[in-house]
Amino acid sequence: MNQETHELSKQQLKSQETKAKIFRAAKHILQKKGYEALSIKNICEEAGVSNGSFYHHFKTKDDLLSYYIEEQPSINPDLLDMPANAEEAKQAIIYVYLNYVHYCQKLGVEFMANYYTPKNQSLNPLIWSERPYPIVTVSDYLRKAIDAKVVSPPVGLNDIATDIRMIVIGNVFEWCLKGGETDFEGNMKRSLEIYLNGLF
Repeated sequence: MNQETHELSKQQLKSQETKAKIFRAAKHILQKKGYEALSIKNICEEAGVSNGSFYHHFKTKDDLLSYYIEEQPSINPDLLDMPANAEEAKQAIIYVYLNYVHYCQKLGVEFMANYYTPKNQSLNPLIWSERPYPIVTVSDYLRKAIDAKVVSPPVGLNDIATDIRMIVIGNVFEWCLKGGETDFEGNMKRSLEIYLNGLF
């Protein structure tokens, strides 16, 4: 039985390595050639894997792109416990997005500039999977805070999620537009603070 468990873990490890190899290939293509060159054929050639191997891990290339969300640094769940007051809720939301800023910086301007395109359907909130998107994390957190009457925003949760998503996309776009030569973290923090201060 121990050997079976060991074999299974080796297989799982191989599967994770293949998944990471496919993502690295897509990242390289995005950085060097842009979204237009990101085909499954090109990704498989770059990664040195078969089409079957690709489809074993991902449904589409946009499903693959949403995988990068899974790789971001995890957030301490204690920080997203029920807030004591509105100020604590604001700080927790800002923390989630500063975490996201650091991950974007780690991936680099070239990747993010090519990732944030209207053609990338992994950005479409209507088709999001169970992956831990920052906006999903924040929406779940806000739902708890609203239900507990810790905060009482004048607009609905869907509108808040849309507003925050637009603020975040705008900040990422500005950072990419200026080739990384901007205060990405400071701008994200300031714009979210202004919005959230007006909200509750």
